[in-house]
Amino acid sequence: MKIGKWLLSGTLLLSMTLPSTVLAASNGPSSIDKTTKYRVYQYNQVLMEFASYGQAEAYAKWFTNSHVEEIGTRTWVWSNLPRYQVYQQDITLPEWQFATLNEAIAEAKKWTNASVRDLQSTGWVWNNYARYQLYQNEITQDSWKFTSLTDAIAEAKKWGNAHIIDLNSNGWIWDNISPAVKEANRSGSLVYKVYQGTFSAPNWGFASLEDAIQEALKWGNSTVVNINSKQTVYSNLKSYKVFQNDAFLQEFTSVDEAISYAKLWGHSAIYRDGRKIWNNYASYQVYQSANLIGEFRTLPEALIYGKQYSNSSIQTLENRILWDNFKKLQVWGWNGSSGAEVIKAHVSNTIGLDVDSPSYFELADNTGTLKDTSNADTVKWLQKSGYTVYPLVSNQFSSTLTTQFLANSDAQDKFITALVNRSVQLGVPGINVDFESLAGSDRNAFTAFISKLTAAAHAKNLVISIDLPRGSVKWNHLSAFDHEKLGAIVDYMVIMAYDQFWKGSTSPGSVAGIPWADGGVQEFLSYGIPRDKIILGIPYYVREWQLDAKGALVGNRTVLMKDIPALMASKSITQTWDNEFGQYKVEYKENGYTFVFWLENQATVTARMDIAKKYDIAGVAAWRLGYDTPDLWQAVLQKK
Repeated sequence: MKIGKWLLSGTLLLSMTLPSTVLAASNGPSSIDKTTKYRVYQYNQVLMEFASYGQAEAYAKWFTNSHVEEIGTRTWVWSNLPRYQVYQQDITLPEWQFATLNEAIAEAKKWTNASVRDLQSTGWVWNNYARYQLYQNEITQDSWKFTSLTDAIAEAKKWGNAHIIDLNSNGWIWDNISPAVKEANRSGSLVYKVYQGTFSAPNWGFASLEDAIQEALKWGNSTVVNINSKQTVYSNLKSYKVFQNDAFLQEFTSVDEAISYAKLWGHSAIYRDGRKIWNNYASYQVYQSANLIGEFRTLPEALIYGKQYSNSSIQTLENRILWDNFKKLQVWGWNGSSGAEVIKAHVSNTIGLDVDSPSYFELADNTGTLKDTSNADTVKWLQKSGYTVYPLVSNQFSSTLTTQFLANSDAQDKFITALVNRSVQLGVPGINVDFESLAGSDRNAFTAFISKLTAAAHAKNLVISIDLPRGSVKWNHLSAFDHEKLGAIVDYMVIMAYDQFWKGSTSPGSVAGIPWADGGVQEFLSYGIPRDKIILGIPYYVREWQLDAKGALVGNRTVLMKDIPALMASKSITQTWDNEFGQYKVEYKENGYTFVFWLENQATVTARMDIAKKYDIAGVAAWRLGYDTPDLWQAVLQKK
């Protein structure tokens, strides 16, 4: 099925079927490296990512105003942005953009007062602004405006008592009125009065329109008024006004004279009747936030310049954003304890992933021995593929082991030295700390340990992120995690906003209700943690609860997101909306038991990303990669 060309708007929800040619190109043996390297945009909106340039270009060609970027460098490697744009006075439309001048002119000829702009130049390369206007006595119409005198005369000959005004000079240059008629007109009663503004001299009254016009030509910004009808029947006003920025320079009766003069000045514009019809601005405007910081005639020049500044954008003269490096949500993903090939498979299944966190390090014993399962080749592969790598370090989730470790300063020094040195050797830019199941009594000791670790990491230019439970403000002071102090130490804090109802819960419920996740962000913000440090964890799994005939809880199990569709298809389910959790509640009966879970799917993932955007936090993190389905990632990419 062919996709029609369309333009993205701020409210357009992208939903599409991939062209069959692109789908075919993506099918192949599982051994093929499917890591995405190219990203397709329409304007500045991400559409899709691809492993090969050919796939990306083929896909991009289905859309107008699209381009392909190399993900790692953000280098434009292909685009179909137009070269020429058509205007009618100061109005242009998205469909008035063309690759060739001939196409643009063909469209412009359909309209009066039209012009074509070369977007790699300034001003006009073609226009059909009228230079001649035909009148029959005082009567004229829009179709009697012409760009050539020959065409004007040809039309005028169809009518009696016609005359032509040269719009460059406003002079009466041709007529088919006989000398006898002209003499009769002059001998009649006074009909026309010449005015300059509101002033009219005693001798500025005429019976002949031609004589009135000849007098008006002697005076700038003059008009001729029919004293009977009170209508202005001729104007010698200087209607083309030239400005440089906001400063008025000069005014002209002729558009051609106005253009010749305006070209002498940088950043000048011509207005007619308050409308900006011409300018010599460069087509590509570079902004930092809302401030204009540069103008360029070509997009490559604008891109080079714009990349030097944060929160910058490249915009057209109509303020359509073509490119930006505005802050976007970071998307993190954990691998768990996975081997090299599994990690590669995890990330190859994604698009839009920024940070990968393989579980490479672990506290081995209370003396501070570091268990290291890291793979330098895998790290290099991930980085070459465009991912930031923050290896995860854990504590075996043992409170006893961690208490002993935190009581031993030498053990901590040994562990930190080994962890930091190995991270430097691997060439990773940071470390993700996942110490769980700590005793509340270790609160201060844990904060001191993280402070020591972060100081050592920062000395080697390493970033420290820490994974923390969703928690609650009400009892946070009793836990091992001092969010406020930790937030001032580390670079990122990841909210593990899942296991609202966990395997040890005594009643069924959602793994992570949407309002509960929203509240978690609010709580972390309430600790005074900077927004740009907070990452919201997202579950890629559900917990299915088993209830007996009386509704008593019998047990539960984890179901991965990727296995949910098959599970639902194989059962006779009922699905109802649960306002408490902001999710669908799915139930089915089997062998006398009721099974229930709260659905996690593309909609809940994007809802959690909406929470992150609402609070302007740094990003989201998925627990975990490998639990997902490929189609989920297109929504993640577009939402970020």
